This record gives sequence, C-alpha cells and structure tokens, in this order.
Amino acid sequence: MGNFKTIVRLPKYVDIMEWVAVNIYDFYTNLNEFYGVLTECCTQQSCATMSGGPRLNYTWINQDRRQVSLPAPTYIDYVMTSIQNLIDDENVFPTKTNQEFHQSFPTTVKHIYRQLLRVFAHIYHAHYPQILHLRAEPHFNSLFAHFLAFGREYELLEVKDIRGDPNTPVGVGALWERWTEMGILAA
Repeated sequence: MGNFKTIVRLPKYVDIMEWVAVNIYDFYTNLNEFYGVLTECCTQQSCATMSGGPRLNYTWINQDRRQVSLPAPTYIDYVMTSIQNLIDDENVFPTKTNQEFHQSFPTTVKHIYRQLLRVFAHIYHAHYPQILHLRAEPHFNSLFAHFLAFGREYELLEVKDIRGDPNTPVGVGALWERWTEMGILAA
C-alpha cells in the first residue's frame, strides 16, 4: 500500500490551508466517482437507511435542526451536494491569489471530512461486495488509507470518530476491526 505518511506531508513552500483545501477537494471528487459507479445498487429500497454497520445509522440534520433518518442515496446526495456548494463558495474555498481563508475553514473542513467518512462507511458496509466484483478494492482501499492518513496528519478526526463512541455513534463502529484486519488501519 505504500507509505501514506509521505504523501500527506505538507510540501515545502505550500500554504497549509491550500494544501488541506486541495486534498479535501480530491477526496471528495474521488469518493464521488466511486459512489457514482455504485448508484445502481444503492437504491431507496436496498439502502433504506444511511447505515455504516448493523447498529450504526446516520441521521441528517434538517432545516428545523431536527435529526431525520434518510435512505442512503438521499443522504449521500445531500452530503455530496452540500460539499460541492461549499467547494464552489469562494468565501469558503478561495481560488484567487492572496485571498485569505475564512477563520472558520478548519471547522468546515472537519465537518466535510466527517461526512465523507460516513460515505466511506456506508460503501464499506453495504457495497463492498460490488467493489470486489468490480475489482476496484485496491483503489478504493488505497483512497481510504490515504484519506485516513491525511486525517491523522492534520487532526481532522478524533479516534472516536472512526471507532465510534457508545454515547455519540459518529464513527464506523465494527468497520474499524474489519479495516484493521484488511491492513488499512494500524491496530
């Protein structure tokens, strides 16, 4: 799988905010492409909940600030659309020279990162057989390993976000063990 610590390291003379922004964009784009291949098998019927495991269902916060359960395709569409809107917003992801990143950028990036983790969790939980069938598992596992290495390097997630916490089930629960067995995570 290679050394992901090397590829996530901040290059010399590169602004850390720009480095994080570019990498978040790349993770979003690559994950969106993987999910796009799986949309035929991720339907309202087959994935009636946004699940990352047998006891881990993610909820969406609606306009009224209430948690609502959504089918996975709807949830993922909301996630990807909201991230795309943030990426397209010059106030959040500036693209012009000498334009400063807003002070809320780190918080925004952590939120994006957590949402992308949930999409990874759903794909691993519900659609890994399709990834195997497509013979895409080396690419998908490498993307995920890169994603985790980047998150560790720039403190975008806490371990509880990955392992899950009984009081706040944000993480990917049992997938932690599966990923460890697959060699994606260090134990």
